[in-house]
Amino acid sequence: MVGSAVAIHPACLGLYCGRTVLAVNGSLETYGDCGVCPRGQRTDENKICRECLGSPDRYDWLYLGFMAMLPLVLHWFFIEWYSGKKRLASPSFKKSSSALLQHITALFECSVAAIVTLLVSDPVGSLHIRSCKVKKLSDWYTMLYNPSPDYITTVHCTHEAVYPLYTIVFIYYAFCLVLMMLLRPLLVKKIACGLGKSDRFKSIYAALYFFPVLTVLQAVGGGLLYYAFPYIILVLSLVTLAVYMSASEVESFKDLLVRKKRLVVLVSHWLLHAYGIISISKLDKLEQDLPLLALVPAPALFYVLTAKYTEPSRILSEGGNGH
Repeated sequence: MVGSAVAIHPACLGLYCGRTVLAVNGSLETYGDCGVCPRGQRTDENKICRECLGSPDRYDWLYLGFMAMLPLVLHWFFIEWYSGKKRLASPSFKKSSSALLQHITALFECSVAAIVTLLVSDPVGSLHIRSCKVKKLSDWYTMLYNPSPDYITTVHCTHEAVYPLYTIVFIYYAFCLVLMMLLRPLLVKKIACGLGKSDRFKSIYAALYFFPVLTVLQAVGGGLLYYAFPYIILVLSLVTLAVYMSASEVESFKDLLVRKKRLVVLVSHWLLHAYGIISISKLDKLEQDLPLLALVPAPALFYVLTAKYTEPSRILSEGGNGH
């Protein structure tokens, strides 16, 4: 059925079924039957498929930044984990520089992957991308809203209503994986001094496990992550900072300044705190939101100031003395 005006067509069933514009003649448009909208389009209030010509807003970019950070943080964690255990057994400058080079390589891989992902996205060759506006959680799960008019036949209208926020993450992960497999094995083979043949590639093996996990996480929970990631960042950064400072036996400001690595970890967590605060506030009102960044050092200061009162050995000794 083809017509020339919206009014003569009955409304399409379902939340995401729409009519594709077949032709435009002056102010008149010719529409097709109800069905799935093409990629890069979503339905308007009249259930007509319209091309998405907008740009991601600040919150969308912060979400993409969060999804881009996940593999990088995991790379750094596993590089430090496997190289750190060997350094404890036999510390050496070469092993420290080897880990540093791997950290830099991981940053390079993820940065190049992000740039290439933006370049191959529409419009191709530009770092700008066009996107559809996210209106509600169901926009991420259109496959759950395919209508069944007669309860037998299902009209499939599944499409990316949040284009390209859903699929662009998969593309980015694919480029990250390809670049890692091209660059990291050669680097590790040349610089991983003192590590056994099986140990030197363990950080790469770990990535082969966590990339599928991240892919499934995005596929299943992309919409939930979109709304919850600011709070996830704050909670995880607070917990990991407390665990790290406890494991490193940091009880004073002097303990923080003894090793550069501790300062790097502290500043990294402060950046994550700031990222989470900015994501929650969105900086819509600068005069109100910017002062919130002053809270960034608060968790670390609170930990250092109260660490001596919560030292387990002190609590046990006082308990044994009957205090």
